[in-house]
Amino acid sequence: MKQRKRSLPRMLSIVLLTIAAIGFAFPFYFMIVGAFQESPTNSPSELFPTSGWTVENFLAIDSRIDLVGSLLNSLIFTAGVLLGTVVFGLLAGYAIARLDFRGRGVIWVLMLLVQMIPFQLLMIPLYVQITRSYGLGDTYTGMILPFLINTTAVFIFVQFFKALPVEIFEAARIDGAGEIRMLTSIAIPLIRPVLVTVVLVTFIGPWNEFLWPFLVTKDASLQPLAVSLANYISNVSQTAANPNGAILAGATALAFPVVILFIVFQRFFKATDLGAAVKG
Repeated sequence: MKQRKRSLPRMLSIVLLTIAAIGFAFPFYFMIVGAFQESPTNSPSELFPTSGWTVENFLAIDSRIDLVGSLLNSLIFTAGVLLGTVVFGLLAGYAIARLDFRGRGVIWVLMLLVQMIPFQLLMIPLYVQITRSYGLGDTYTGMILPFLINTTAVFIFVQFFKALPVEIFEAARIDGAGEIRMLTSIAIPLIRPVLVTVVLVTFIGPWNEFLWPFLVTKDASLQPLAVSLANYISNVSQTAANPNGAILAGATALAFPVVILFIVFQRFFKATDLGAAVKG
């Protein structure tokens, strides 16, 4: 009897979580079905349509914008931001968390203050500096440079580097390991789930970024997918045979890499066994 009472809340939670998961997944299902449907309706004619499938919506976009080229631009932009976020974030996070140097507290406070300043407030001065002072308008460098250092990522790395047992680093120092060796061989493997989380969160930001690439790039051949799709939707999508399908096809192309990245790396979302590292 007690076992049945215990299992009832568990079953209820499973049912509620299942309903919530279906609710969250339905917009993605609607987007994918609409992207591959030839009917120009505002919603799929059936919940599970068996006919009317087509790729013409994707071809309609590709005929107006370079879909593959825009995807490549988004990948270059996002990869550059990810590289800067991970490299500078790990180095700065490890230095603030584990190294004792003069001015460390000041740097920490300044970093927290930077997080309080909205990027939109700095956008115009950055635009003037990037385009006029540095001459980096219509370049990948101009798109990537303002996002090269992510203070949020530094903050996350600092917190998790501080949580690592001190004994691990003391033992490594006794064995003659330097700071870079301890960072790459000890600290990073222990915070691998955090590293993956930072990569995924950072990936979504520049991948969907619209305003800054729109400002700094006038050449359509350099614009990321988000900018190209926005131009397509605002200018020529209504001239397509299936405007709704074309818009959903563009949204599918933009969301697909993010979903694939999450599926590939979701196995890294697990707790790190720090206790075993200390005993070892």
